[in-house]
Amino acid sequence: MDKGVHVVNALSRISWFVALLVAVTVGASFVGLDLVAQTPGPIQGPKRPPKPSAKTPDANPDAPAAEPAELPKIETRSRLPVPEDTPLFRTDTNYVTVEISVLDDNGVFIPGIPAGNFQILEDGVPQKIVELGQSEAPMTVCLLVEFSNLYQQYWSESWYQTLQAAYGFVDTLGPQDWVAVVAYDLRPEILADFTQNKQTVMEAMQRMRIAGYSESNLFDALAEMCERMKDIEGRKSIVVISSGVDTFSKRTFKQAREIIQDAGVTIHAIGLMQALRQWYDARGYMGSIQRMDFLQADNQMRTFAKETGGLSFFPRFYGEFPGIFRALNYVMRNQYVAVYQPSNTQRDGSYRKIEVRLVDPNTNKDLRITGKKDKRIKYQIVHKEGYYAPREVE
Repeated sequence: MDKGVHVVNALSRISWFVALLVAVTVGASFVGLDLVAQTPGPIQGPKRPPKPSAKTPDANPDAPAAEPAELPKIETRSRLPVPEDTPLFRTDTNYVTVEISVLDDNGVFIPGIPAGNFQILEDGVPQKIVELGQSEAPMTVCLLVEFSNLYQQYWSESWYQTLQAAYGFVDTLGPQDWVAVVAYDLRPEILADFTQNKQTVMEAMQRMRIAGYSESNLFDALAEMCERMKDIEGRKSIVVISSGVDTFSKRTFKQAREIIQDAGVTIHAIGLMQALRQWYDARGYMGSIQRMDFLQADNQMRTFAKETGGLSFFPRFYGEFPGIFRALNYVMRNQYVAVYQPSNTQRDGSYRKIEVRLVDPNTNKDLRITGKKDKRIKYQIVHKEGYYAPREVE
């Protein structure tokens, strides 16, 4: 993602029919003009297997009206069998699990690092690692897609980019991967519960055609999905495809961060509208306040990803999507999983900062990793930055 690429190169990648539409509607999204969205007709949701129910008696006109059905919920997958070679995730509050990705300069996972070279510090204090292994397992991921009338107006450039990113990511999933799809505007809507059926997911995403509300409540959507996924055992991730803008959430940025960190869910972020924003900005259609809003939105997405051990991407060209999806697939499938017992046993609900190092156990200095011809390999360690300790009342 070369930051020095000229804006003209960015425009050349936009398809001719989208470029024509953008040219006609120049400035509409950024000068306060709202495009009128069509009202969607009745849409059939994803097909689900029938649930067993008790036999209903014959119709009785004097019987009370049936209660409305509950809103769909993301299923808990704790009952699923765990592969024998997958490190176990302890649920005891005396243990902390950390997923670790060691990546080279090209973002490629570095395998085969001995357990003795890992060091975990909590609030600067070295911790005792009780389990550490390399796990290669199917993905359990919630695809959270911004789909509001704020930016995803029908046939707009950002509408097209949103669908390209969502369908492109789902297309990379394997038969053993579990995925749920959630679209959000004013509130999140579950389009598909966790399933291994890619066709079911594709059919569910066909509902993302006409956006509804003009709100984009990212903080509420992320917090709600993390709370729903909190009790799912094993590795779990949320891939957010969004502009990063939050318009009217009940929760603040700080409150959303606390919920996300407490849930133990890794957030990966894909930012939208990068080239389009540059196009508007270069022509003077974006004011300083809007520019700052978008910069803040990008930083919010980066923060969610960085603090949970995830990755963030801000593509300018459609050609970058395949590489992003490959990187996400590789990182989410290949990780080191470490379990340690905190030396601080106080149950005070405080935030504990985590640092992971690769060291030479003989010198306690940073580990030197070399490749061909003894050439040193630069690497980065990606992991969640901390967690909230339990409280006594829990």
